[in-house]
Amino acid sequence: MKITFLGATKTVTGSNFLVDAAGKKFIVDCGLYQGKGVDVQENEAPFLFDVSQIDFMLLTHAHMDHAGRIPKLYNEGYRNPVIATKATCDLCEIMLPDSGHIQEMEIEWKNRKRKREGMKELPPLYTAEDAIKSQELFKAVNYDEIIDIDENIKVRFNDAGHMLGSSIIEVWVTEEGSTKKIVFTGDLGNNDLPLLASPTMIDSADFLVMESTYGNRLHIKNESKAQLFLDIVSETLDKNGTVVIPSFAVGRTQEIVYELNKIKENTTDEEFVKKYEKLMKTPVYVDSPLAISATQVFRENEDLFDDDVKEAMSKGDNPLEFPGLKFTPTAEESKMLNEMTTPAIIISASGMCDVGRIKHHLKHNLWNPNSTILFVGYQAPGTLGHRIVNGEKNVKIFGEDIAVNARIEYIEGYSGHADQEWLMNFVYSFIDKPKHIFLVHGEEEGQLELKEKIEQETGIPTTIPEFGEAYELDETIYVKEKLELPSRYKPLRREVLDRITKLRDEVDDMAKILKQEVLTVDVKDTEVAILNERIKELEKQILQIIED
Repeated sequence: MKITFLGATKTVTGSNFLVDAAGKKFIVDCGLYQGKGVDVQENEAPFLFDVSQIDFMLLTHAHMDHAGRIPKLYNEGYRNPVIATKATCDLCEIMLPDSGHIQEMEIEWKNRKRKREGMKELPPLYTAEDAIKSQELFKAVNYDEIIDIDENIKVRFNDAGHMLGSSIIEVWVTEEGSTKKIVFTGDLGNNDLPLLASPTMIDSADFLVMESTYGNRLHIKNESKAQLFLDIVSETLDKNGTVVIPSFAVGRTQEIVYELNKIKENTTDEEFVKKYEKLMKTPVYVDSPLAISATQVFRENEDLFDDDVKEAMSKGDNPLEFPGLKFTPTAEESKMLNEMTTPAIIISASGMCDVGRIKHHLKHNLWNPNSTILFVGYQAPGTLGHRIVNGEKNVKIFGEDIAVNARIEYIEGYSGHADQEWLMNFVYSFIDKPKHIFLVHGEEEGQLELKEKIEQETGIPTTIPEFGEAYELDETIYVKEKLELPSRYKPLRREVLDRITKLRDEVDDMAKILKQEVLTVDVKDTEVAILNERIKELEKQILQIIED
């Protein structure tokens, strides 16, 4: 059995793993890269495997960094099954066309610019129609059901507790009379996540491919985050400000709605009651047509909720509804939110702020010191959300410079990912320990810390694979081969592109500083002349690089 790592290696997005086993080739996940500009360009690149030779695909869950390139796979000729849970299939039915629509909108904006520059227009990565056509590939299965792919390969999907329908996938492979098991965690859920059950503990594995998003961090606990959420919202409403919550339309939105509804049970002191009553009088707008459809999918899959939620629903208390909750399906209704003068809470996708309606709400609220931008999920490096969380004082939205004057908060406990403690608990839970662990879907710094902790505390050898490495899974683990990667993947070329991106950002920053200090402050003409000569020299060097 051989596994080749073709995504989510030393990065958090783009999950894609190729397995050769028992005469079959299959892939686990086929996700989009999100965040850094260079990574996003890799979405457009050809797959590094022959699509016609892939016998089946296993999909861990519906988030776009795991499922977002399935329509591209379809367009390149793949017609075999995509096996996933029913809830994952239901969510992909609305999320993939939404992604296709975003691809169309993004390329339309780029092509207007390319057309002005006399450049050839580009097609979208895929369209909404492509995504709809790809639905014919999906095959729904149930949790805990062992599925025979053939006489030598069987699989089982287990609840990962990360989002509705998310799965830890066990794969048994029999070769030459010997059976080995490899486990793919997908994304492991935060153990105290609202609505969903905790991740399933797996009792045995020979090899484990495990996510590591929060490999070096700990979340705040549930009771603390609810109080913190209420305090932040209450303080903002006291200033007549708006609370903007960038949230993934699927998963976090439903959990925040549930948490808001559940707060009413905690009426132990007068101050809490006062804040809660203020919250309940404030309209909460879920501004995403996708979130509306996703909430319906949640209602249709209530059997996947945890026991406490099921019990509440049996008593007629729907955790996805409360009096102040409003949905804004149309673009016109969304625009009206930014014309309101009364306090409100706006939950809007995307969670990392790179696409969607959230950018309009940030444009209208980031500058306002009375407003709060409240982040509740992971922010990938290179995204607008990451820049805001990490303290940038000025960001560009729709080509316009926006000052970051609003209060910026991040409640990490709402993340759908397990933190270091629960990643370790997942490893500890194995009765028959894995022979080897591969860490994927994480940033390298966190992966290195988690690798050291796993090896020190369990003695299990742990590897952080490089992109394109193919490992033979045998008694001894070794790199059987490393794909001869196209030039776009080679480190030096990637470094050049990263440096160009960084240089562009630094030039933008320099321009802002010069506008503030040189044009508005009394600076001597001799100093301006010296600066002018230095900028001329920089221009010459840039032109020389372009001409060479």
